[in-house]
Amino acid sequence: MMRILALDTSSEYCSVALWQDGEVTQRGEPVGQKHSELLMAMLDALLRDSRLAIKDVDGIAFGKGPGSFTGVRIACGVAQGLALGAALPAIGICTLQAVAEASGMSRVIAALDARMSELYLAAYERRDGVWLTAVEPCLCKPVEVPAVGGDGWFGAGSGFAAHGPALRGSYGAQLQGMDGSIVPQAGAVATLAAAQLALGAGTDAALALPLYLRDKVALKTAERETR
Repeated sequence: MMRILALDTSSEYCSVALWQDGEVTQRGEPVGQKHSELLMAMLDALLRDSRLAIKDVDGIAFGKGPGSFTGVRIACGVAQGLALGAALPAIGICTLQAVAEASGMSRVIAALDARMSELYLAAYERRDGVWLTAVEPCLCKPVEVPAVGGDGWFGAGSGFAAHGPALRGSYGAQLQGMDGSIVPQAGAVATLAAAQLALGAGTDAALALPLYLRDKVALKTAERETR
């Protein structure tokens, strides 16, 4: 039996999950900025309820971003620490792909609100149970999003809640629907990580890195006034 322990703190939602041969057990809740205070307790409770220890899992997965700068750093740091301590591989999963997985759709434009009037965006298609990347993760303005081909796309993620009209204007009839309430969660992270680990894609914990997409996390006053 393969087991994956996963965590995600890339948004205001904090979640942990355990994947066991396709069965996912997840805990999560919106915590604001209290991820560092609550994450370890959530992980401990999940393992205790499952009657498992870290040594009983085969890999540690985490939402590597993009997302909250601090949240992504917390997830990466905790995953690295757990993986190093237990000599396990670490698997970083793009939060945009986790949103696509959580949507339950097969053609997904995943967008997360990046603040500062910008979006983190990617597009994915599921074919034969495998996600293919149609648009690589990027940082863009809502009115300057990359094009996608064909119809039947579903919009998912907080970017559609924050910038729905602009995204509908850009993608028009290509969008069959949208759900701005979908956030990256550990259950989807664990499911995607299990597929990667089965193919031998686990990373040495020391090499597990966040995906930021944005070099600057704040704007100067003059920069804000020009936007």
